Amino acid sequence: MSPVFPMLTVLSMFYYMCLRRRARTATRGEMNSRRAIESNTRALPINVEIVQYAKEVLDFSSHYGSENSMSYTMWNLAGIPNVYPSSGDFTQTAVFRTYGTWWDRCPSARLPFKRTPSTFCSQDYVELAFEEPVYPTAVHILETYHPGAIVRILACSANPYSQNPPAEVRWEILWSEAPTKVNGPQARQFTPCIKQINFPTNLIRLEVNSSLLDYYTELDAVVLHGVKERPVLSLKTSMIDMNDIDEEEDEEKFACGMDTLNKQFSIVTLREWPTNGYFDKLPYELIQLILSHLTVPDLCRLAQTCKLLYQHCCDPLQYIHLSLQPYWARINDTSLEYLQSRCTLIQWLNLSWTGNRGAISVSGFSRFLKVCGSELVRLELSCGHFLNETCLEVITEMCPNLQELNLSSCDKIPPQAFNHIAKVGSLKRLILYRTKVEQTALLSILNFCSELQHLSLGSCVMIEDYDLIASMMGAKCKKLRSLDLWRCKNITESGIAELASGCQLLEELDLGWCPTLQSSTGCFTNLARKLPNLQKLFLTANRSVCDTDIEELAANCTHLRQLDILGTRMVSPASLRKLLESCKDLSLLDVSFCSQIDNRVVLELNANFPNVFIKKSFTQ
Repeated sequence: MSPVFPMLTVLSMFYYMCLRRRARTATRGEMNSRRAIESNTRALPINVEIVQYAKEVLDFSSHYGSENSMSYTMWNLAGIPNVYPSSGDFTQTAVFRTYGTWWDRCPSARLPFKRTPSTFCSQDYVELAFEEPVYPTAVHILETYHPGAIVRILACSANPYSQNPPAEVRWEILWSEAPTKVNGPQARQFTPCIKQINFPTNLIRLEVNSSLLDYYTELDAVVLHGVKERPVLSLKTSMIDMNDIDEEEDEEKFACGMDTLNKQFSIVTLREWPTNGYFDKLPYELIQLILSHLTVPDLCRLAQTCKLLYQHCCDPLQYIHLSLQPYWARINDTSLEYLQSRCTLIQWLNLSWTGNRGAISVSGFSRFLKVCGSELVRLELSCGHFLNETCLEVITEMCPNLQELNLSSCDKIPPQAFNHIAKVGSLKRLILYRTKVEQTALLSILNFCSELQHLSLGSCVMIEDYDLIASMMGAKCKKLRSLDLWRCKNITESGIAELASGCQLLEELDLGWCPTLQSSTGCFTNLARKLPNLQKLFLTANRSVCDTDIEELAANCTHLRQLDILGTRMVSPASLRKLLESCKDLSLLDVSFCSQIDNRVVLELNANFPNVFIKKSFTQ
């Protein structure tokens, strides 16, 4: 036999394996295309590509805009482009709530969960529905300002417009990549190379990480290209990228690990091994320490190797802090059921983004907390759209030691349900951003939760009288350190006076886009004099902020680190110089759209105060 023949055989086998991994469009051995056309649509030839813009924005985790307008909201992603190809800061685009690492450096910053896999770096998301389900061939994202935030694109098997919801909802990653720094804020069309999937979709999810951005990213539109018939992989044109293979292996490990969580963790009979070598001679605590560095899927896989490691992997001490957010697409009632016996000592639990579209039921969530809630100190439930009044009632009854509760963007919880939170008198942190909490419930919470240190009420549109809320804070929440009133619509100088007098430990205050505050009433001067510990102050889009306010901050708030005065017409370069000279710790100053602060002034200030990031956005 020629020596070349074995080599050709090996290469052929390798090439076949690569093609199989790359295609992944059917079950093993199946490469025949199937039709997946809705009964009410017209069948198209296989070579006809459909190009469509997003029809509707279904869900998102945060946005810069208001719930009652279109400026800077995620809803701007629906339809044709409003801005592209222009670059700059435009109100007609979609903008997320944060950028950079500034929110991680302020008093309200939360400690991260350990064991978060390195492949998961998403901070925000938006889900878009399209008219026609297609097999995606390309996704174009029109980024018009500070691009580079997109880190994952996913497709869902569920048709949001179908009258018959599927028994199983699948999410497939079309593309993913770690955050990258993009040079320059100019507009671009982002078209990553996506993988083929074996089902048609008209539901696309974008996940973003803005930590490397110099300013807010702005998205204008999303274009989905696809065909009605599933493409067949061409042996002539397909090129194999080894990086793609590595990514697919990671996804296989992820799927395998979470399937293990749902199916294999309940195995009670394991093979008896004659010996574990010297590993079982290690102290119990040392093995526990080693295993504490594994992710949840890895822990699930390791539990299947032998009885010794099974016992270690099932020890409740391995689940003191548990974040299931990275696995949101595969967490369901079965997952929670199998985790119950292992989470009896859990103190930190992150279920953010999980359970939507029926994956977690109210009964499944309630059963889990009844077993595992007694020691809970921190509970993250951001964007948990399965939550209802029963869930909040169970939380308050089963979690007597709860100190931190995050309900950010849980906009399906009815207003009256928030009354239950008042029963948790030990709360120190409460995040109600973009919820439907109403005034009576909030007053009750403030009255009974006097230990509150961090409170977020950003974009809570159901509150009718913020002055009354501020007065209650001043009277009852003396330990308050951070307060987010972003886009509260009716607070006045009266409420600010009550707040400043009663909550003098405040270190962080967000009054961005609060239109009823006027500098002429002395409200900002009062803040500066009463709150000397302020480290972060956002007065975004308040056109009345003036030199007197800046000079008062310079004189009284010398610990200031972050200041946003975007949009004011009344602040001069001279007052900013005084502020920068007095506040030695200042690191962020946003003077975007400040009419007296032009680019020449910004360059001069940057040269004299190089440790301060001075932000000034532009419109082309």
